[in-house]
This record gives sequence, C-alpha cells and structure tokens, in this order.
Amino acid sequence: MLYETTMTSPVGPLRIIASDRGLRAVLWPDDDRSHTIIDEPTAEGADHPIVMRTVAQLTEYFEGARTGFDLPLDANGTEFQTACWQALTEIPYGSTVSYGEQARMIGRPKAFRAVGAANGRNPISIVVPCHRVVAAGGALTGFAGGLATKQWLLDHETTTKP
Repeated sequence: MLYETTMTSPVGPLRIIASDRGLRAVLWPDDDRSHTIIDEPTAEGADHPIVMRTVAQLTEYFEGARTGFDLPLDANGTEFQTACWQALTEIPYGSTVSYGEQARMIGRPKAFRAVGAANGRNPISIVVPCHRVVAAGGALTGFAGGLATKQWLLDHETTTKP
C-alpha cells in the first residue's frame, strides 16, 4: 500500500507518496510520472510516519532551516538510475554540478546524456536534488517542476546557505 498527501509549498503543491519502506515520490502538479512505478493503490496518508516526516522536512527546507534530508527512500529504478539518484544526494546544498561531473561521480564519464535521462526520471524531486545539475556551461536545463522552479530552488539554496 502507498500513502499520499499534497502539501502546499512556495513552489506550488507537492504530491508526497510513500510506502512503508520509504519515500516513493515528490511530484509536481503536472508531473506525468508513470515511470515512478506508482503501481499500488494509494490511500490518504497525511498521518503516515514517512509522509509526515517528509512534509516536516520539506517545510524546514523551504523555511531555510534544513540543508539536507534524513528520510528512507523507496524509489523504483534501474541500477543505473539508482546510481545516478544516489549521486544527486551527494551534491552539497547550494552547489551545482554539470551532467558530465555527475557522470564522473558514478564512474561513467562518457554517459552524461544517459545521466540526464536518468535525472529526468528522478521521482523524488527536491529531496533527491536533481535541480542541482546544470548544463556544462551553467545553463539551466530540463526539470519536471519547470525551469523557473529550478531557478527558484537554486536561488533559495544560495540565499539560505549556512
């Protein structure tokens, strides 16, 4: 069984989905994420412990009181995607890396396009910070929440950096 709720945030409503094992997804309103493998029925879960912890930690993040997340994760992906998503969690708050740098982080320096594709399938936005990955020249590129939201998140992290 999956549990979900929607929280209000400065970047719009976020749909939080969790299993009993961990956070499955943080989705945007227009997110067509059939690839997140939400293959189980969902129930209202505002009082589910992982959902509650996620909402609390995201609230702290948006308030500038949290720079990292301490949540069990339960994302579904291939071995390559999982490696890419793990690398995202290692990018420091307030920093950015290029897709090429992320590819080097996972030991696949020529796989920067595949890294971009894997990041595009990241089901756990913000918590698994794919917004911290930019093009080699520093330009903002694809983000499920939109480029304006990606810029907002990067600006937020720069201005609230401890």
